[in-house]
Amino acid sequence: MPAAELPIPTVAEADPRAVELLRVWIAHGQQHVAIATHVWKDPAAWGIMLVDLAKHVARAYEQSSGQNYDDVLKRIQDGFDAEWRHDTNSP
Repeated sequence: MPAAELPIPTVAEADPRAVELLRVWIAHGQQHVAIATHVWKDPAAWGIMLVDLAKHVARAYEQSSGQNYDDVLKRIQDGFDAEWRHDTNSP
C-alpha cells in the first residue's frame, strides 16, 4: 500500500460483497479519479452518494478540528456551486 493510501474501513474488509465506488488522488497538482460507474444504473444515485459524502466530510472536520458541522457543510456546498458554475478544470 502506498504511504498516502487511506486504510480500507474494517466493515468493508469484513463484507465479501463490498464494492469500492471511487478513488480520488491529487497528483502533479491535479485531481485524478477511478470510478466504478457499473455499480448503479441511475446516475441520480451518485448525487445521493455525493451528498452523503459531503456530510461525512463535514462530520470529520467537526471531529478533527472542532469546526461547526453546518458551517463546514455550507462551505462544501459553496465550493460545489462555484465549481458547477465555472469549471476550474476538465475531467
